[in-house]
Amino acid sequence: MRSLFLPRRFFWAVGALLVLSAAGAAWAPLFWVARVGAAVLAVAVVADALLLWRGGGVDATRAVPPRMSNGDHNPIEVRVVNRYGFRVRVRVLDEVPIQFQERGDGFVTTLAKGETQTLRYTLRPVRRGVYGFGVVNLYAESPLGLLLRRFKRAEGGEAVVYPSIMQMHRYAFLAASNRLTEVGVKRVRRIGQTMEFERVRPYVPGDDRRTVNWKATARRTTAGVTSLMVNEYEEERAQPVYAVLDMGRTMRSPFLGMTLVDYAVNAALVLLNIALQKGDKAGLVTFDEAVKTVVPAERRRSQISRLLDALYKQEPGFRDPDYEGLTATVRTRLGQRGLVLLFTNFETRQGLRRQLPYLRAIARQHRLVVVFFENTELTGLLDRQAERTEDVYVKAVAEGLAVEKREIARELERHGIGSLLTRPETLTVDAINRYLQIKASGAL
Repeated sequence: MRSLFLPRRFFWAVGALLVLSAAGAAWAPLFWVARVGAAVLAVAVVADALLLWRGGGVDATRAVPPRMSNGDHNPIEVRVVNRYGFRVRVRVLDEVPIQFQERGDGFVTTLAKGETQTLRYTLRPVRRGVYGFGVVNLYAESPLGLLLRRFKRAEGGEAVVYPSIMQMHRYAFLAASNRLTEVGVKRVRRIGQTMEFERVRPYVPGDDRRTVNWKATARRTTAGVTSLMVNEYEEERAQPVYAVLDMGRTMRSPFLGMTLVDYAVNAALVLLNIALQKGDKAGLVTFDEAVKTVVPAERRRSQISRLLDALYKQEPGFRDPDYEGLTATVRTRLGQRGLVLLFTNFETRQGLRRQLPYLRAIARQHRLVVVFFENTELTGLLDRQAERTEDVYVKAVAEGLAVEKREIARELERHGIGSLLTRPETLTVDAINRYLQIKASGAL
């Protein structure tokens, strides 16, 4: 009986019989109609019960990605099979992890005898970690629609949510097929003097004329027709690229359900994977009140797995970060000069100035770029029309705070430190653009 449920149709039928019985007090024939109807309903319920509980049934299996991707819509599949000898209507309710707080009505589908259907939906986690699934509840409706039988299938399992693997694979594919411009990554003209020679190829409009190979051009001149040949260069390889992540309290700020740390973690994974594809070394440093993780920059095949595992474990703290300890770690552990992208979040110039001596020390050893975030709530206030005096004051304060962010960027640049003021949703593209720009310019 624990698997027996009564649908609305059953209660509508019982309600109609009660109305007829009550009306029978005024006109007796209606009472007898109600009695006959009750007998018919009882027979129909027994018949439905026999059909639902005599063998057959419905079954289901769930397919979850072995590694779910944080901040992305991950596909989940539920495969439902009808083992009854008749057509059946089924409501499918999947018990998703409690972190999602899903309270939907599930899927309703109709399956013919022996038919199999695959139902698909997506889940967007906003935190890394282990997520536990429950069972898949299947409510099979009887042929007359008077009873429901519940089946519990696909016993619960666990799924691990990692940094955005889907985003990493997407950018890696676009980089391999030279299509990064589709996601906003800009083409950067390469500068020849810091490049390694790769090959000689025919000239195409837009090529730098200083790269014309006159000897090769002379050899390609036939019957008075000249075909210009140019030297093609590639960026210098095997340069260290480090993503340094601030895990302090200011990085706990939320945006669209995710913290700034999670946006930085996702962007760092994509950026470091692109760096490996470009032939550079990729490394990672994370810190809060102390340096937490150091993954030395390397090029070996297993490096991206090491970085992924290290990023998966990162959690923001509740204290201010220790830049003095970070500087000491950079000086002692990051030997070869390289590119250091520091993902952090300075809110005021006073906060920056306290850490500026340490940033300048890092910039003397490496090419340092400080990546920090615009206050998106302020952007909304600035775009809103001021209708009251209070709104004018609020917009004035918001404008002052927005100017403060831009002044932080200028002050960093004045001290020879690169700056990147960006929004969480464009962080990945902006970071890749800056990396490619610096690499093409030979500024390392």
